Amino acid sequence: MNAFSESDRMDAEAAASGTDHLSLRLWLRLLTCTTMIERNMRERMRMRFDITLPRYELMAQLAHAPKGLRMSDLSRRLMVTGGNVTGLTDQLVAERLVVRGAMLDDRRVYTVRLTARGRRQFRLMKAEHDRWITDLLAAVPVEEREALHQLLGELKAGVANALDAVVPPVAAVGGLVGRPEAEAR
Repeated sequence: MNAFSESDRMDAEAAASGTDHLSLRLWLRLLTCTTMIERNMRERMRMRFDITLPRYELMAQLAHAPKGLRMSDLSRRLMVTGGNVTGLTDQLVAERLVVRGAMLDDRRVYTVRLTARGRRQFRLMKAEHDRWITDLLAAVPVEEREALHQLLGELKAGVANALDAVVPPVAAVGGLVGRPEAEAR
């Protein structure tokens, strides 16, 4: 299945030139690979299972937490807003794939877990999803995939450290929002 037309091949990486610095070219290549795989997975999941990729990803998080997860934990793990998690959860509840309930010790906090039907459906989807990903990455030898996984882990840690070191934006002062130096203007 080829979900890309020739016009789709003009991707984020095409914006880079050989004179751009390596970090920019690397970032654009990572973005392009992610976008290509995500588009393909989104289309396959829709066609085969009539499910969106975000709903599948929410179910994947719950599959690793049989007792369920708090809505706030799902939001953090999926890197989306609480509102997005609520919308996805509402859809999955309507399909009887997940159940949502208040925690006994704090009725303000809701947890979500897969139903038996949701677990069965997820297992079916995961088997095909895993095969599709394996097929997409098969052109890269296993040893190189292992090395790439290791290097990307180092990149992830480095980016996380760099983000932790960034000065957080300050509150709006006189209409300016940004770093402290913006206040001095």
